[in-house]
Amino acid sequence: MLLCADIGGSFIDFALVHPDGRLEQRHAVPTPTDDAETFITALQTLCAPYPGVPLHIAIAGVENPETGHVHAANIPGICTIPLREQLSLRTHRPVRIGNDADCFALAEARFGAAKGHRNVFGLILGTGIGGGFVLDGQIVPGLGGITGELGHAPVVIAPPLMKDPDEIRATVPLFPCGCGQSGCLDTIAGARSLERLHLWAGGQDETSHTILKLWEMGDVQATKTISVWMTYTSAALAHILNVIGSTVVPVAGGLSNSTLLVQTLDRAVRDRILSPTTQPLLRRAILGKDAGILGAACLGPELCYDPC
Repeated sequence: MLLCADIGGSFIDFALVHPDGRLEQRHAVPTPTDDAETFITALQTLCAPYPGVPLHIAIAGVENPETGHVHAANIPGICTIPLREQLSLRTHRPVRIGNDADCFALAEARFGAAKGHRNVFGLILGTGIGGGFVLDGQIVPGLGGITGELGHAPVVIAPPLMKDPDEIRATVPLFPCGCGQSGCLDTIAGARSLERLHLWAGGQDETSHTILKLWEMGDVQATKTISVWMTYTSAALAHILNVIGSTVVPVAGGLSNSTLLVQTLDRAVRDRILSPTTQPLLRRAILGKDAGILGAACLGPELCYDPC
């Protein structure tokens, strides 16, 4: 039995997880975002009825394996403490922490749309772009605790010095990214960025949902916007798949609610990768809101891994 929490900027989703992946005693509480002590106390309270049961966490952030600090943009209060160490001391139990996108990919590989595949890249098309790389049922670790960050692939390159920057930027949007760089895929492909891209391309101020609906109905302006979106998103994903060779890509996030978008992206990616295949690579994820908690449960050896 494990205690698992999926922690975002708004809520802590908490549940007991059985070895076979069944959830019980599930509930949610608001996330204390600005103060580490309040954050830890909230988790202490949730864990108190289950003494000694290990705690696994999926969080919207990245744990630095050297310092133990978790960089979580939406939970700034915890960024200056070794979170896992402090939680273990205060709750008197083993604690594991994983990035939420990694946990999503892990859950879909173990229990969901990618079950049966050894090499899985999970893609989140949400407010921003996220990703996770799973091999043989385990997250592949990376430098500074980071792998799979497709959203920060530099897909729009700054113009060479001998070119006219204004001329090139009139063709390709070079938007600044929250990471401090410019031209990341996240600046074009996330839901909020799609809305900005639509304005740049000459469209009206619309929600991403409306833009997709207009595109599905054949609207000329929305088609122009999605064409730019598709070019860069498919290029970035094809690049990843050519490097790591994943055989399936489970897709989640608000934009994935458009079946046509996922199908069109799948065809565009398959047109750009080196290994030709007639079989779809992208699949809509199936675990929904359970993915974070189930992925957190998979961070340790407690849950059995059945690759079939």
